[in-house]
Amino acid sequence: MIGIGFTHATLAARKRIALVAHDHCKVFLLDWAQRQRERLARHELVATGTTGLLLSKHLDLPVESMISGPLGGDQQLGARIAEQRVDMLIFFWDPFEPQPHDPDIKALLRVAAVWNIPVACNESSADYLLSSPLMDQAHDYRVPDYPAYLQQRT
Repeated sequence: MIGIGFTHATLAARKRIALVAHDHCKVFLLDWAQRQRERLARHELVATGTTGLLLSKHLDLPVESMISGPLGGDQQLGARIAEQRVDMLIFFWDPFEPQPHDPDIKALLRVAAVWNIPVACNESSADYLLSSPLMDQAHDYRVPDYPAYLQQRT
């Protein structure tokens, strides 16, 4: 059986932060982002469709928007995480409402865990992440060693 080994990568001081919020949580994310605007402005922001448009207008900051989550935006962000093009995921998900795209949500959270990026799922955990001294400095972390995995397969 072929296993995955690990190697190290470095998160840059300027992070690429993915922001996602379910419909009932968008207002919470917008309020939180406004409180954290100064910190968020120092980083690159990407979001799923509607969330990205709302954040861009609300914060007057550039936010790259994917398509809507249920239409594949969650998967687009997951691909960016796997390509090491997203460094952190802030996902205000609604624990009270079933989501029609729940498998996509689980896949997004899984790939974030596989690639060892910080994840916040509510205001408190997001506050802790953004207030960390690591937010504005380079940080070494462990990631899957995909090139070595490919070598094992040949």
